[in-house]
This record gives sequence, C-alpha cells and structure tokens, in this order.
Amino acid sequence: MEEQKGIFSKMSPKSGFLAGIGAALAVFFMIGFFVLLVMVLGGKDDADIAKDDSANPSVAGEQDPTNPQYTDIPLSEVSDSDWVRGNKDAKIAIVEFTDIECPYCQQFHETMVQVLDAYPNDVKWVYRHLPLPSLHPNAPKDAEAAECVGELGGQEAFWEYVDTLYSSSLSGVDQLVELAVGQGIDRDAFRTCLSSGKYTSKVSAQADEGAQAAEASTYLDSDPSNDGRWGTPFSVIVYGDQKIPIPGAYPFEYVQQVIDQLLAQ
Repeated sequence: MEEQKGIFSKMSPKSGFLAGIGAALAVFFMIGFFVLLVMVLGGKDDADIAKDDSANPSVAGEQDPTNPQYTDIPLSEVSDSDWVRGNKDAKIAIVEFTDIECPYCQQFHETMVQVLDAYPNDVKWVYRHLPLPSLHPNAPKDAEAAECVGELGGQEAFWEYVDTLYSSSLSGVDQLVELAVGQGIDRDAFRTCLSSGKYTSKVSAQADEGAQAAEASTYLDSDPSNDGRWGTPFSVIVYGDQKIPIPGAYPFEYVQQVIDQLLAQ
C-alpha cells in the first residue's frame, strides 16, 4: 500500500519554500498580536502618558500659535515708570523680562524691533529686567547702567543705550561709562548714579516679578524640570485681561501669528 503524502510533499520545491515562509510569518504576527494585547491591557493610563510627555522637553512647553493658552500670570500694570517703545496707546503690550548679556535675549531683541516695525500703532514694547548673575555676573550692573542712562537722558536715550549694549562685547563698568558718554550722557553724573546703587532694588524687584510670572506660565508648569526662574528672555503679550506668555526667543513669525489673532478678535 502506497504511503500517503502530505500537502507540502505534493508541492514543487519553490512552492513549498514560499508556503513555509508564509506560515512562519503568520505565526510571528499572531505572537506579536498577543504580546501587544497584553501590553495594552497592562499598560499605562492617560495620566502616566501625560506625565511622560511633560518630562520630554521636545513636547512640554510647545503651543499651537493659532490657539494660544490664556493664563493667570501675575504682572504689574504698565505705568509711566516703565520704559516703553512704540505707541504708548497701543492695544497690545509685550512686556519683556530680559538679561542684557543673554545671547537669546539679543536674538529676541531683534525680533521685537521687527514687531514694532510691522505694528507701529498696535503694539508697544515694555522693557523690564531679569538679569541672571549665576550665568552673567555683570548683568545686574548692566541693567542699572541702562536705568541711569534713562534717568539722565529719557526714554529715547534708554532704548538707544540698550540697543548699543546688545550689540557690544561688554567687559565691565568702564565700558558701560564710555558707551553712555558716547551717547551724550554726562560722565560724572552717570558714574555717580551707577556707583550709588540707587537702581539695585528696582532691578531686583523686576527680576523677582519676571521669575514669578515665568513660574506661573502654563508653558513652564507643564515641564517639572524647568521652573522658569533661569529662562530669559521671558515675555508676556498683554491684550485687555488676556496674558499670553512667550517663554524664550521665539521667532517673529510666531509673535506675528499671536498678534494677528488678537487683533482679529
């Protein structure tokens, strides 16, 4: 009696080889399916996933500029004591907390110049200090120097001096003096103001306010590794009772989109 042949024995060698591969793949995908099912059933819940995302710096802090988050950020109102560039009656104020020796602040400074050029009637730029002495030991004195120039020369002189500081390689008090004198500020009056320390408390108070504003921002609250205290520049777009944080040197295009959306309301 002839021995019965299996199904694979009836196939040609090539067909048998392909059928074997197909069977192996089928087993592989079946095992993979059950492994994935077990992982899903015993996996993380939504809170765990959100926690992982918030710890990822490429995820935390990002925001769709067409849908800005409105947050409760502690911020003192713009007043006559502020340094304001642009139309003082503008609907939108951008309050910037900045460190004169921070390269990212220099970058955003150029962005803000673009913003005022694009929105001369709709935006005003409010300058406040947030020096980071742990990174830039001379930054607090730079800020005080700007305040002294503003006292002796007014708004225009203040902004011209800040522009000059951002474009210079600062090396100490003597250079701060020479830059001020180069703008027509009296040398002795400037030295007296700077050495008196009369603006130390103002700079310190603005730095504290900037840190508190950054810490209250939903951008930075979403990232537990960054409390916002050491991040400059930190800015807030103010429109009525709406406050929108800008945590860093965002490009002009980003700021433009937020402004356009506010003006369209």
